[in-house]
Amino acid sequence: MGQLEDMAMFVRIVEAGSITKAAEQLNIAKSAVSRRLKDLEARLGTQLISRTTRHSHLTQAGEQYYQQVNSILNAVDALNETTNDTPTRIGGTLKMTAPLSFGLMHLTDVIDEYANQHPNLKFELDFSDRHVDLIEEGYELAIRIRELRDSSYQAKPLARIRCVICASPDYLKKMGTPDTLEDLEGHEFLQYSLGQTNNIELIDAQGKKHYHAMNAKIKATNGEFLTDLAVKGHGITVIPTFIAYKKLARGELVPILQQYQLPILNAYAVYPKNRFLSQRCRYLIGFIAERFGDHPYWDDF
Repeated sequence: MGQLEDMAMFVRIVEAGSITKAAEQLNIAKSAVSRRLKDLEARLGTQLISRTTRHSHLTQAGEQYYQQVNSILNAVDALNETTNDTPTRIGGTLKMTAPLSFGLMHLTDVIDEYANQHPNLKFELDFSDRHVDLIEEGYELAIRIRELRDSSYQAKPLARIRCVICASPDYLKKMGTPDTLEDLEGHEFLQYSLGQTNNIELIDAQGKKHYHAMNAKIKATNGEFLTDLAVKGHGITVIPTFIAYKKLARGELVPILQQYQLPILNAYAVYPKNRFLSQRCRYLIGFIAERFGDHPYWDDF
């Protein structure tokens, strides 16, 4: 292995948080990673990582080396891609995570077309609603539908995410169609349980915010599940249009309280701030943003 490969291995150990996790991400034996780290430290004549049976942390020399090596590796990546900036030559493995419903419903055609354009590119895709630590788990890119709060990540907007409050025609026939916020009293709700609040936020034509506490009959962590139950008449749900758009278009669900607007979210492409963003990721981000945009196709129901 050359010096650049040893540098990259050291950065992977630091960002993964341990030799064990780095070995898993690199798909090589833990003993091989440990041996290469020892060889690197011997060559440099200093200890980079202080290791005990339970913990490991960067030494002062290791912290300085990490910062400098990261800059060097990013510069090498940038130089390589500047020299060969032809999209058709994109290769390597793109390791990405995305929300389950969004990924299954809207990324199949995107990945299909992108893979056909770049036949040398491989993909490792995690469709999950769990929080993924990109650095610790070795992901290059994530799609997230939430506001970015972690300053260690960079985010690029991909699409507007609008929500709708809706119910089935049968439910509204049975329980009545709410025309005002007060009419929501007594109605049952199907609630996405990962939300931080039980309140629905609704914005009127003057921009004033109103809140209504949901009486949740069913809580769940998956929007498709809640949408299906809403179609079956179990209650009112507040759901992203990217999940419910087909059922809304077919009339299986009916929007209510349309004089109010629900808060608009964004889908973001998220990646570690201190890493050079690879060409395969840059082009995919642009590809997705162009396909979806501020008014994505799922809002045309």
